[in-house]
Amino acid sequence: MDRHAAFARGNPRAWRYRPDISPFAAARDSSIEAQSALAGLLPSDAPLVLLEAGSIAVPPGAIVEKQAVGVQMVAEALKPAPSGDRVVPLGDADAAEMLALATLTEPGPFLSNTHLFGGFIGIRIDGRLAAMAGERLKPPGHCEVSGVCTHPDFRGRGLAGLLSTIVANRIAARGEVPFLHAYASNTGAIRLYESLGFRIRCEVSVLALRRPSI
Repeated sequence: MDRHAAFARGNPRAWRYRPDISPFAAARDSSIEAQSALAGLLPSDAPLVLLEAGSIAVPPGAIVEKQAVGVQMVAEALKPAPSGDRVVPLGDADAAEMLALATLTEPGPFLSNTHLFGGFIGIRIDGRLAAMAGERLKPPGHCEVSGVCTHPDFRGRGLAGLLSTIVANRIAARGEVPFLHAYASNTGAIRLYESLGFRIRCEVSVLALRRPSI
C-alpha cells in the first residue's frame, strides 16, 4: 500500500482503495479488531473485493455477493517486448474510453479513475481504442499487470498479448517482478499468459462483500 498511500482509506487494521479507483480492500489479519475495522469500510451501494491465498475471513455483518477461485501468476521467463510501434500511452484524456472498454469486456474491477494506477498503454484502430493494458497492485518489489482487454471487434489479432508483454517487460526493467491474476475458469487467458512467460504461483480466493442496506 505504500506506493498507493494517496489512494488509501482506512487505518492500519484495515484499508481499502478510494471508491473511484478500486474496490479492493484488505484486513491486517483475522483478529476481531481487524475484521471489525474492515466491516466499517464496507459500502452498501457497491461491493468491496478481497483477494487472498487460502480462505478469506468474512467480517461481521458482511453480505457475500460473489465468490470465485482465481490464480496468481508470476513472470518466470518473459518473452522480449516487441517494438510496439502502434502502442500509445493512455491517461486522463482517455479515461472515458478506457472505462467504456473495461465495462464492455470485464477484465476485472475497473472504475472511473482506475487509470490513475498508471502504466496504461493501448492500441487505436480507426480512431477507436481497440485494446489496453496497464498496472494495478504494487507490493514491494512487484507490480501487477492488469486491465488487459480487447474490444470484441478487434479480437484474434494478438493485441492483448502484445500489450501484456510490453507492460510486463517495462515492470521487469524497473527491477520489479511482474505478476497478474486471472479467474481459474478463464483457461484461455491462463494459456495466453503462460505463452508470454508467466507461471501459476498459487490459487487465490476472491470475495465480493457489501454491507446490508438499511
